[in-house]
Amino acid sequence: MLKVNVENISLTDTGEKQPLLQNINFEIHEGKVYTILGKNGTGKSTLIKSLTGLLSDNLFSIKGTIFFNDQNLFTTEPESLRKIRSDKIRYVFQDAVNSYDPLKTFEYYFKFSNAERENIESLLDYFLLPGYNDISKLFPYEVSGGMAQRLSMVLAFAVNPKLIIFDEPTSGVDYAVANLLLLKLKDFTKKDNNIALMVTQDINFAEKVSDEIALLADGKLSSFSPVKEFFNRNDNETLNEFINSYNEIR
Repeated sequence: MLKVNVENISLTDTGEKQPLLQNINFEIHEGKVYTILGKNGTGKSTLIKSLTGLLSDNLFSIKGTIFFNDQNLFTTEPESLRKIRSDKIRYVFQDAVNSYDPLKTFEYYFKFSNAERENIESLLDYFLLPGYNDISKLFPYEVSGGMAQRLSMVLAFAVNPKLIIFDEPTSGVDYAVANLLLLKLKDFTKKDNNIALMVTQDINFAEKVSDEIALLADGKLSSFSPVKEFFNRNDNETLNEFINSYNEIR
């Protein structure tokens, strides 16, 4: 279980605190897929990075608490926090290529993950990627953004963490891979009783895969609601505006 109570997240690189997000409060529990919808620039990536201390202390100020299984991640020692990010909470970033060290091949990441090779090979095949022997020799700059994103999915699922956090997971993949991810997320949460948290603009994917959805807008996060209840909020002007702008783009 993840319990988030953040009073504010502010940008501090200008010498003064510039508020970005305020009063972010939610809980997410095992066995469900949770999605935070929001336009570009609303702070979705900032929010998910803040959850495990991935924001630079030189650029951001955070006030609040974040508990993961009764442990406050904001007061956890750096080494213990790295262990949690390695074993319990995994990320799949939108800009996946730049989340890798360009001087290391994917073999390094496969071995560093401590995942069973059999699990990695099975997931490579599942996500329509080259075999272990071929792709392990490649450097991150030798694969496309979509392939790098799928490789991040492989590395995340392979260790079976309690929580995987996704940043725009469908942005670099085609419909077939998006559908494979949808099915894998269902298994990951329902069969293995884990948690998936996703931030995205992709309303169609969110509606298909999510158990509960919230909207991030104007620096604030709505409460999470079951999918049908969320989209039946006809009185929510901000949500209606977001849906209309999404439909216009498509």
